[in-house]
Amino acid sequence: MAVLFPLLAVLIWAANTIVSKAAAGVLDPAAISFYRWALAALVLTPMCARPLWRRRSEVRPWLGRFAALSLMGMVMYQCLAYYAAHSTSATNMGVICALIPMLVLVINGVVFRQRVSGAAMIGVAISFAGVIWLLSRGNPASLLASGVNRGDALMLVGAAAYALYGVLYRRWAPPFGLWINLYVQVLIAVVMLIPLALSAHSLAVPLAGVGLIVFAGIASSVIASYFWMLGIERIGSERTAVLMNMLPLFTAMFASVLLGETIQRHHWIGGGLILIGVSLTQGTFGLLFGRRTLAAAR
Repeated sequence: MAVLFPLLAVLIWAANTIVSKAAAGVLDPAAISFYRWALAALVLTPMCARPLWRRRSEVRPWLGRFAALSLMGMVMYQCLAYYAAHSTSATNMGVICALIPMLVLVINGVVFRQRVSGAAMIGVAISFAGVIWLLSRGNPASLLASGVNRGDALMLVGAAAYALYGVLYRRWAPPFGLWINLYVQVLIAVVMLIPLALSAHSLAVPLAGVGLIVFAGIASSVIASYFWMLGIERIGSERTAVLMNMLPLFTAMFASVLLGETIQRHHWIGGGLILIGVSLTQGTFGLLFGRRTLAAAR
């Protein structure tokens, strides 16, 4: 049942994609990027400050690695999403994030020479086909004609950064417990985002933006990040990352309910392919909710 943790994280992040799109018309992207992690740090401090202080001498040699993780997983990925929301749709943002499993496999295979099973490759290929079908609205050839806009390009960079985050977090495996690991990354992210916040056109938070920051700072930044790291720790970066393929499906569902968007035929076909790909990459639905494979246990 460990797979349920990253699955819940994806569900929360799908809702946060809708929040990101809503924030585009309310808050400066630099402002919400800073405020969400500042709020996350504030929420975590009562629980994590003392344990971190007691282990400060152990954590100090790890600060370089924590900084790299913060940069990729919290600054680049999350921050770029807010900028992307100004020039692409919430559905596109969710769809592009489904590329993360493929990017994880590429990084593990090319950079770290890790063997990738044939079933995993087939599953990712089918999921990727579903992503293309969704992105092109059932006409893949249209992608060649229209190309990729600025918002989609920003999300692609963010997705690549988060794929690398998942791989490195699994390989480095900081030995301080998930809450301290998360807290250190959040603190570093806040420091990294200060220069960006100072460049914002406005740091003002209108009433309509308060709830958006609260959701992003607590549900998305703390709860979902904890669940995601728990998934990486327990079932591995590849099996965890492949669940990101569910993001466009969840995003479309939220967009339908909250934004009144109609789920059309290409959504059903693309979403079906994504689900099939996820189940193949995980092995079977039984493995998805139960046993680990040898590859996942390594």
